Amino acid sequence: MARKMECIAMLLAGGQGSRLGILTKKIAKPAVPYGGKYRIIDFPLSNCVNSGISTVGVLTQYQPLELNDYIGNGQPWDLDRAQGGVHILSPYQQIKGSEWYKGTANAIYQNINFIDRYNPEYVAVLSGDHIYKMDYSKMLDYHKEKGAACTIAMLEVPWEEAPRFGLMITDDDNAITEFEEKPKNPRSNKASMGVYIFTWSKLRKYLIDDENNPNSSNDFGHDVIPAMHAAGEKLYAYLFDGYWKDVGTIDSLWEANLDLLNPKVDLDLSDPTWKIYSKTPEAPPHYVSPEATVQNSMVAEGSQVYGELDFSILFSNVTVERGAVVRDSIVMPGTVIKEGAVVQYAIVAENAVIEENAVVGARPEDVENLDDWGVAVVGSGVTVGKNGVVAPKAMVDEDVKGA
Repeated sequence: MARKMECIAMLLAGGQGSRLGILTKKIAKPAVPYGGKYRIIDFPLSNCVNSGISTVGVLTQYQPLELNDYIGNGQPWDLDRAQGGVHILSPYQQIKGSEWYKGTANAIYQNINFIDRYNPEYVAVLSGDHIYKMDYSKMLDYHKEKGAACTIAMLEVPWEEAPRFGLMITDDDNAITEFEEKPKNPRSNKASMGVYIFTWSKLRKYLIDDENNPNSSNDFGHDVIPAMHAAGEKLYAYLFDGYWKDVGTIDSLWEANLDLLNPKVDLDLSDPTWKIYSKTPEAPPHYVSPEATVQNSMVAEGSQVYGELDFSILFSNVTVERGAVVRDSIVMPGTVIKEGAVVQYAIVAENAVIEENAVVGARPEDVENLDDWGVAVVGSGVTVGKNGVVAPKAMVDEDVKGA
């Protein structure tokens, strides 16, 4: 038996991320690059370390190879420890042989033996696909102070966005009295962030009950938490008021990247008191040529800019040749944008090639019908041929012939 730990974290990182389309064709959603030098999973991992949680189980399932390789022994996040540290938990290693995780609750159920090894008082259950900085130790203190069985982090969202979320109705003490799952006419704007702290002795019992219920979808939000509520357990909402973004769609991933360039957005990744750690490949310093024009953009190591860059993020080892224009776009590592090419309102995945005078995406004002406009996406390793065109909102994962 390992020494008793007060709180360990279980990080759900198995999602396919189907709404991200071709960006998650070969990698799990939490491994998608973000912000010039990060991946999405860097945020919950860094939050754990900064909050004093040093034992983290990462539950992987869909396309886990790159994610497993990225996390490795956990050293970049100071999670390479003799006691605890980071553990990759794949479904085929667990209780009943090779059964896929059926839902978020089943994923934790299959890892009861792992959690019991550390005999924790509390378990934090986190999602692997949100961008935010949060001190889980403050939420844990709140959970203990309330004597809660489950505490759910919540964010007050604009009322018009509320129907997209699981919502909580609370009393004056922030005890949860009712849940609404993506209601058409919401009565609350307190949205669940998918960040939970449970008292382990309670959760363990409900996970086993849930697994034995043939009618359950084995999901925290749909099954386990409502069952706890129905049984009269103490459930509390914990108010979070910082930056938080679910990057589950192309638009939200694009917005969350460009939020880094917006001084009004409260997401400072250079704050030394709450460092976001990442496994950044070694690369030489970036180079911006004297004839290049770069405005309000972020350029990572190893990138070379000879053309025009405006309100965009370049990851490592990207080349923008002379006469090429990149605006309002995210360009992932190793991509080459050749002379005369124009990339606007787009996400270009890793190691793509945009040949001479090709056009990817368009500005909204240049599109006749705004319904036809959206962020264009070029998949990993795709070549867009000379004079080729990728329309707004298009997703291309095969080479585009030139004109």
